[in-house]
Amino acid sequence: MLIKNMIIAISVLGTVSQGIVCAENTPKPELKNPIRFEIQELRETPVIDKDHPDAKDNKYGFEGGSVVKLDGVYYLFTSEMAGDPFWVKMRLALWTSTNGIDWKRISTIKETSGKSRAVTGLPYESFWSPMPIYNDADKVWELFHVAYDTGGATGGRIWRVTSTVNGPAGIVGPYKDKGIILQPDAESQKWEGSQGTASFYPYRVNDRWVAFYCSHGHGHGHGGAPGWQVGLAEAPTLTGPWKRRAEGNPLPIEPVFNENPIVTRIGDLYVAVYDSDIVNAPAPKNYKENTSVGYTTSTDGINWSKGGRIVVQPPGPANWSVDIRTPLGLIDEGNDTFTLFYTAEDNKRFWPVSKIKLKMVKETL
Repeated sequence: MLIKNMIIAISVLGTVSQGIVCAENTPKPELKNPIRFEIQELRETPVIDKDHPDAKDNKYGFEGGSVVKLDGVYYLFTSEMAGDPFWVKMRLALWTSTNGIDWKRISTIKETSGKSRAVTGLPYESFWSPMPIYNDADKVWELFHVAYDTGGATGGRIWRVTSTVNGPAGIVGPYKDKGIILQPDAESQKWEGSQGTASFYPYRVNDRWVAFYCSHGHGHGHGGAPGWQVGLAEAPTLTGPWKRRAEGNPLPIEPVFNENPIVTRIGDLYVAVYDSDIVNAPAPKNYKENTSVGYTTSTDGINWSKGGRIVVQPPGPANWSVDIRTPLGLIDEGNDTFTLFYTAEDNKRFWPVSKIKLKMVKETL
């Protein structure tokens, strides 16, 4: 069901910093955020849930990934929590839809067996967060994803896989492994912890590429950052070599939780939506977001605003989730309107996919 033209204004709760943001958070001049969003259409039910015929063998649902719209077709790349052990038996899957509501599962891109590394001899146990980017230079799709060495928790490394069919039509695959492009190593920064490098989303800034990557400060012997944080890496080309930025990491977007940022370029503005799963103080410890996802903006792709919130399930009949998880990107539909797909946990321990339609409104500064 749809609730249309429900006007809920959402502004970024913060400011945009000018200049490089230092790790010590040296105060910088700040600007107001130039945009806000209004919800135009709000669904009371998911678009893909446990009852979908193509999800019958998916025990726990979906989390992470992103949606691309190409020639009028939506392509959903996502992690499927297919079975037990939870967060270990995983698949990277591709779904398509012509209207964003009726979906068909196309293929499994990669999957894990659910067995430990000791049994398989492989350097990973689970796959997460597939992020597709079209490589204009090589005319192929690059798919970046996380591979954890223990379940969905530790030792994350960023893998790159590439479509074997040239051109935009190659988005449906098949895909071939190209190896690791970022991982815990001697270049890891002190805020990075046992989670390793988790989630990776590249975007172009002038003549180079920049990417968000994530980590958790747990298990760090010399004082990692609290909670889940994000930093930036850079490369001369989309295929690398990728290096962590020496200054500014972790970005001061969220003090507690920030995962899976996905960037959309809107005119001269960069907008990133992300999973803001744990609400910041003074909320109770580990209180889960059951209404919102986070977002942040930047004018240069390097310095990002303090995190704000997009309410995707306001109180009422559309608030079916107990925990909002990963936004899957802003899809530009024209005329300053955007579709936002996201995953969320229902009350049956399944994580469906849902969507809302947003209207972008420019603020008067």
